[in-house]
Amino acid sequence: MNPVYLLLLLLAYLCGSIPIGLITGKMVKGIDIREYGSGNIGATNVWRTLGPVCGSIVFAADVMKGFIPVLAAHHLPGVSPWFIMFVGLAAITGHNASPFLKFKGGKGVATSVGVALGFNPLAALIGFLFWGLVLAVTRYISISSIIAVPIACVLIWIFNGYTMPYAVFGVLVSLYVLVKHKSNIARVKARTEPKVTLPAVLMKLFHGGNQRA
Repeated sequence: MNPVYLLLLLLAYLCGSIPIGLITGKMVKGIDIREYGSGNIGATNVWRTLGPVCGSIVFAADVMKGFIPVLAAHHLPGVSPWFIMFVGLAAITGHNASPFLKFKGGKGVATSVGVALGFNPLAALIGFLFWGLVLAVTRYISISSIIAVPIACVLIWIFNGYTMPYAVFGVLVSLYVLVKHKSNIARVKARTEPKVTLPAVLMKLFHGGNQRA
């Protein structure tokens, strides 16, 4: 394989492995985010622990960890869809198994969103809209992610001409997200999974839109 390709795969993994949530907790509050809430380094736990501003920053940064490597891969001469797919998987794997965290990490949803943006922005946008819709109805981020990721993956496969690399990517990532959220599913069944607090306007629209003030 071309050394440039190998280098990009390595950089994609290292880019994905940067623990933005952990860094944010240290910088903002001097805490280890893994010792709070769910113990996860992802945007959801940062949001619950440090607030929406920090949570949004971590989400955006984790998205970029997936988007930038895939965007770079697209600009390599003669690149194949298979290689682009592996670059995306490398970034997601870095987030979930970071060498900076003893090969532990997050659940990979935000980084997968970034990879999806690199694969096909429209598919990623539609998937994100589904995620928002399910969240507005259920108020469970975990359930929203489990449902929205496969939808986005199917759309990526369709919009990229039904090519095999994107089908493989969709199956792997959807299964991975499902497995990583196994504990969340158990908490939802036990009714102990925390729900997010939605803005008042959304609460009224989806849960009290037909009630008089």
